[in-house]
Amino acid sequence: MKSASLHLRHHARTLLALGLLAALLIAFLGIHPRGASATVLTAWSNQGVALALVAIGQTLVVLTSGIDISIGAIMALSNCVASVLVQGDTTQVALGVLAVLLVGTLCGVVNGLIIVYVRIQPIVATLATGTIYTGIALLVRPTPGGEVDAGLSDAMTGTLGDLVPTSLVVVALVVLLVWEPLRRSLTGRTLFALGSAEQAAYMSGLSVDRAKIVAYATAGLFAAMGGLFLGFQTASGDAAIGLPYTLNSVAAVVLGGATLSGGVASVLGTIAGAFMLRAIGSLMFFTGVPPLAQPLFEGLVLICAVALGAARLLRIRNRLEIFR
Repeated sequence: MKSASLHLRHHARTLLALGLLAALLIAFLGIHPRGASATVLTAWSNQGVALALVAIGQTLVVLTSGIDISIGAIMALSNCVASVLVQGDTTQVALGVLAVLLVGTLCGVVNGLIIVYVRIQPIVATLATGTIYTGIALLVRPTPGGEVDAGLSDAMTGTLGDLVPTSLVVVALVVLLVWEPLRRSLTGRTLFALGSAEQAAYMSGLSVDRAKIVAYATAGLFAAMGGLFLGFQTASGDAAIGLPYTLNSVAAVVLGGATLSGGVASVLGTIAGAFMLRAIGSLMFFTGVPPLAQPLFEGLVLICAVALGAARLLRIRNRLEIFR
């Protein structure tokens, strides 16, 4: 009984995020003209998956007490590269997908190297590199266009058995194949230790620098996945497509129960946070909120989400002051 209570307390933020998501999803399906059909669920899932992938990457960085301002730019660059390379025969498409993922990972590695060895604050370093990545994206795709393999796009944005959205299966597989092995590894445990007490982690002999580089590299990989999925949705590339995803990814992380001070985060909560943001957008659309007013409400949600994270951080600091 006691262990169950501790388990619930440990996962309280994640459970709260999932509960809020369930409530928003029920409200959305209740007002949608077509109700809870497979088509509606698939469309909603496709809208949220790209943000969920990028937000998972941001979660890894936030765990280390950092923030990646370049994550939207990496997403856009990957999207533009996909519009050039992910086409042709099966072999060419497969190589194109690998190239897109490699580009995103390399961008993340560059971020990590600059932060670790040049000793620049993450927000400043990633703001600078994000500008560079946006410039490269514009060189690759000066205007929206290009092409992404139609067969793969249909498969990734469709359903399995006319019931389960393929995009949700993709997210589940990514979490199982990438996040879970990382979380259970020594590097993953170091990521959690970094946010809680970086100096203590360093004194314990943990490879702090390597863990930070892995965090930013993996964030770049997830951003590339998000950009690739946007390519599947739009069948084209756009250098400006990632702009809204930077702040939205931070909001999704906070809504999922993470603290911006690091050390506390849940990928399941982050995914719930990402889909919450998309559900809120859909609710505004179907309740008749004017399109020009929607960014205002979305901005208010972002402010509330970030303020929630700041309030949690302040509460933790106040508790620490008591024990001094």
